[in-house]
Amino acid sequence: MPNKLHSETSPYLRQHQFNPVEWYPWGDEALQKAKTENKLIIVSIGYSACHWCHVMERESFEDEAIAALMNEHFVSIKVDREERPDIDQIYMVAVQLMTGQGGWPLNCICLPDGRPIYGGTYFQPEQWTQFLKQLVAMWNENPALANDYAERLTTGIQQSEQLPFVPIPESYTKEDLAAIVTPWKERFDKQEGGYNRAPKFPLPNNWLFLLRYGVLMDDPSVVDHAHFTLRKIASGGIYDHVGGGFARYSVDARWHIPHFEKMLYDNAQLVSLYAEAWQQQPVALYKRVVSETLQWVQREMTSPEGGFYCALDADSEGVEGKFYTFQQHEIEAVLGEDAELFIRYFGATKEGNWEEEHTNVLKIDIEADGMAQEAGFSVHEWETVLADAKRKLRDYRSKRVRPGLDDKLLTAWNAMMLKGFVDAYRVFDIPAYLDVALANAAFIKTHLYAEDGGLWRQPPTNGKAIAGFLDDYAFTIEAYIALYEATFDEHWLQEAKRLVAYVLDHFYDEETSVFYYTSAHADPLVARKTETMDNVISSSTSTISRQLRWLGLAFDEPHYTTITAQQLAKVVPHTAPYGSAYANWATQLLDEVSGNLEVVLTGPGWRALRCELDRHYVPNKMILGGTKGSLPLLAGRIGDVTRAYVCRNKTCSLPVAQADELVQLITSR
Repeated sequence: MPNKLHSETSPYLRQHQFNPVEWYPWGDEALQKAKTENKLIIVSIGYSACHWCHVMERESFEDEAIAALMNEHFVSIKVDREERPDIDQIYMVAVQLMTGQGGWPLNCICLPDGRPIYGGTYFQPEQWTQFLKQLVAMWNENPALANDYAERLTTGIQQSEQLPFVPIPESYTKEDLAAIVTPWKERFDKQEGGYNRAPKFPLPNNWLFLLRYGVLMDDPSVVDHAHFTLRKIASGGIYDHVGGGFARYSVDARWHIPHFEKMLYDNAQLVSLYAEAWQQQPVALYKRVVSETLQWVQREMTSPEGGFYCALDADSEGVEGKFYTFQQHEIEAVLGEDAELFIRYFGATKEGNWEEEHTNVLKIDIEADGMAQEAGFSVHEWETVLADAKRKLRDYRSKRVRPGLDDKLLTAWNAMMLKGFVDAYRVFDIPAYLDVALANAAFIKTHLYAEDGGLWRQPPTNGKAIAGFLDDYAFTIEAYIALYEATFDEHWLQEAKRLVAYVLDHFYDEETSVFYYTSAHADPLVARKTETMDNVISSSTSTISRQLRWLGLAFDEPHYTTITAQQLAKVVPHTAPYGSAYANWATQLLDEVSGNLEVVLTGPGWRALRCELDRHYVPNKMILGGTKGSLPLLAGRIGDVTRAYVCRNKTCSLPVAQADELVQLITSR
């Protein structure tokens, strides 16, 4: 018989519905049962693409004896971290405070009131059994000690990432930026790109900031390392050279062997990053990975309604990476006479380049496209031949058992990918990308808008509705701003401004100048958390702060700009020791130091001007305009004649009509 997870919509929760463990979803039923029976709670958190979550399920949660122990002494709750990041945040902080590290699966033991007392990540079966028995003994013999642990941990959770009030400085300087970047540079891996560590995560917000910093602050060494890193990532096995899309991270320091799960949020951010990097330095590899990744999203990750799915699993047939790897004889059979060239191109060998015998994780050298000249192909011919070889390998691979699809449709992640399509549209001028973005925006408005004017976390299903979190609002607002800059349809800015008003009413505390991750009307947890530090995804607070700054400048709203200035002032004193954890904040600081260019393009020829402008790398620009509009900077500037203005600090240039004049204006300011 299935347990209480059988009616859940989350693929991760449904994966556990036939475990002998009597799992409950998070909710009143489980929490009340724990209080009534005075039982400890096991909160076990993971997600569907998590390899070690699957391992612990097979080893422990499908074991009858372990399940019996859990069922007798605990109330066991399963949580999908992507569906309920608010719960994940709290118990992740608890485990990090206890053990100094975190990850998934995340297993936290709590008092009947939900306060944590101990936890960890992956446990082997014997460890898990012993761990649970010790906690049962402590709860039965010394509940006061358990309560003491809970009190101290809860205080630590409540205080984490809370920053003291700091007055807004009159200005920031290049020295403030240098104080962050100088120690940051010391961690650069000059041999393999990225940082001196393994495993290696792509961290798109890091390289976006460093690329912009290097250009705007004239630091060629940083620009060079950013591009070197991006070429290494796109060449390594962390990128799926056959099907497009990036894995979550590489387990080694060379970007070669991935942890094979593919997450929507990574790919969304990396599409935007590689598009921007191509704009600054048109490397053919960048355009290729953007194109192939967006093809993968359209082919495998898009719902019939235009929404984007969450993730593909790392495993198939119970083996990590089995779907993605090749033996040399398979390449020979598929590609025939072209096999020798592409065996060299993808770094495959008969012995294999992975721990599995004779198995290859495909990768390329960062100069691998030089083989085109050796083989006598022109650049255009090479792209055609390469694409054809990849298509044949993809068709062959498609006959295998596919990794599991997590078909959740999360608002924040959809918004990120929407922006990825918009960014690619602007840089590469491919209208089909904008069409996909507009279809996704229609999906968000149709399926993710709540009756009270807010957002859902995902489309309500089976009577289950989860209110949106701050990241859902922040990234949707960012996506709408991107749509406006691509189309000059002011509807998107009005929607962004409407969502900002909702955020300020429901998530922001004016008295303390704090953005909370959960709405004021959300069911209370043991703490109401803020999210300040940037991780593989930029924090919700840094993201909403940057969008408030943009909208404050566009609408001339001092209230917005004051709020965002206060957010930045609190964070800047904490950034220098570990800039990587504040990369999105550092980008906002960079905007403050370098200043924003407000480019106004009006009249019937605005689109041609914008296309020409997007051929140039101007990372600190914001663009407004069109043939109609109500924004303050458009007042008196819209007419039947095409005109361009460049404004800064509330002062605008005289109008120009030609693209070369516009570019000259920008480069001279």
